[in-house]
Amino acid sequence: MNRSIPLPAYVMRRGMIAAVVLGTALSALGSNSAEAALPEETLRAVNDISRYCTACWRNARLNPDSWHDCTQDVFTRLLERVPAHAWDRVLVHEADERREFLRAIDAVKKRTQRQHKCSTLIDDAVADHRDGNPQLHDDRALVDRAAVELLSERQQRILQLSFEGASVQEVADELALPPERVSDEKYKAIRKLRHHLCAAEERDS
Repeated sequence: MNRSIPLPAYVMRRGMIAAVVLGTALSALGSNSAEAALPEETLRAVNDISRYCTACWRNARLNPDSWHDCTQDVFTRLLERVPAHAWDRVLVHEADERREFLRAIDAVKKRTQRQHKCSTLIDDAVADHRDGNPQLHDDRALVDRAAVELLSERQQRILQLSFEGASVQEVADELALPPERVSDEKYKAIRKLRHHLCAAEERDS
């Protein structure tokens, strides 16, 4: 089985995705020539796959800023499971290659949705909300349980006051701390909780 080669970490324009994937595919296929080219069928497949992925991310309402990375992740997964010369079959109904492609789409979509959920849950929970939203109440309860396990008493108090709608200045006055210290402690607490809850979400998925 061919092992995938990590794609570049820098942000790329939409039109560069196919070029990067082609280069990755050539390396994965063991090409020794920088001038080597994949068949025209594979080139068309890359473009078709890219368009299909974009439609999936749009329909799933993923953040457009994540579309490029999601598409690259799908190509990486394909390289691990489907030879590049067979990519022209991933959009063919009932083909094994299509099933692998759809599995890759689904895995990337669910992972991205989990990451988004984790990144927003804590920020929403500690924001100044006073509308009694039941979902917000549940989120706060989840964050509160994690806070007891992970945070210092001071950090827990800072978040509790934030739950109640207190501003940074009001929290600083309550705890006799500089506002800068409150902001720093709140940031560290949220970062620690986000890491813990996202890791738990990944384990449970």
